[in-house]
Amino acid sequence: MTRWPGWAQRALGAALIDQVPRDHAEPDEALRRRRGVVFVTLVVGATLLGFSLSTRAGDQAFYWLTAALAATWILGGTASGPLHLGRIRARTELRRPVATPILLGLVAAAVFVAGALVIREVGPLRTLTADVLEHARRGSFVLILVIAVLNGIAEEVFFRGALFAAIGRRHPVAISTAVYTLTTLATANPVLTFAAATLGTVLGLQRRASGGILAPVLTHVTWSSAMLFALPPLFS
Repeated sequence: MTRWPGWAQRALGAALIDQVPRDHAEPDEALRRRRGVVFVTLVVGATLLGFSLSTRAGDQAFYWLTAALAATWILGGTASGPLHLGRIRARTELRRPVATPILLGLVAAAVFVAGALVIREVGPLRTLTADVLEHARRGSFVLILVIAVLNGIAEEVFFRGALFAAIGRRHPVAISTAVYTLTTLATANPVLTFAAATLGTVLGLQRRASGGILAPVLTHVTWSSAMLFALPPLFS
């Protein structure tokens, strides 16, 4: 009983709080270039996001639009400048974060599923959530899963990769999460916006602690995959 809190504290500290030493400083010219690429990518990406979720469930255009959206985030993220995978402290050494981010993604999914049990009892919120899940019910589940994984990776490459680096040293977690949340306003779905704000905060803390995108990618992909399997039966 006494070991679990200590283990949990160390794991959460390494994953979300304790910042590993690194030097990712960029010259002013490179930072200005990164910010320009990030701005253009944001405009294009938000537009594609709005169009993709406005398509009718089962429409083939949804797959093409979401694939284009993922390509936009990845191309914009990688074109902005160098990205880093990051490391977290494991006892006395630094390692690539793998197991902890996956576990954190499962915990986040469990929390969201618990929240979904409440949401489905509230008529307007149930409708908003069901509208998003309709794509999974009427379309190809395999394709939807591939899209969810691909977009999870792509969003982290851009938002916790390029955007986070473009912000600089002042409040990168808060600013990147705010931009990530505002981008989802293009979907006109407050449930997705709330999810972006909540998950984005966790992912931003991971990015700051590890100094890279590997931990946020693994958490995001784990979370989105788990949600895709868990939520449709709850709202069927």
